[in-house]
Amino acid sequence: MRFQILAAALIAASPALADDDGDKPSFGMAGILSASNSETLPPILLSAGQPLADAPLHLKSGTSYEIEIEADGSQELGLVGAGFFHAIWIDEIVIEGIEIRPLGVDSVEFDEAGVMEISFVAIKPGTYDLHVPNARGDLQRLEITIE
Repeated sequence: MRFQILAAALIAASPALADDDGDKPSFGMAGILSASNSETLPPILLSAGQPLADAPLHLKSGTSYEIEIEADGSQELGLVGAGFFHAIWIDEIVIEGIEIRPLGVDSVEFDEAGVMEISFVAIKPGTYDLHVPNARGDLQRLEITIE
């Protein structure tokens, strides 16, 4: 009797689970890291007394992103955002051609002018921020929303 109930439940649920729309999968061989699932974000600029970006960032959970963080060397500046960095999976950080694959990041700091590229997948929905430590006001704060 239990087997019959289980079999009936599985048969009833199978149409809902079937992918019968005939579409090709939206991801390539690289899965969520495929080019069809990735976006390049506007760069973040670290400069003394200047805004980090023109507008807040809106990301979609499950999408792969690349962003450049550029420091102009006007001052030794860091970027703090443990909440954001913990809400993403970092594929790699590239600094002057050196690829780093970290298990986690809380902050980054530029002692001089340079560029860093971060490739990541947005995971945990929420509102986060990246900011320059000890900066006054919202000028050097970037709000990031993952939907």
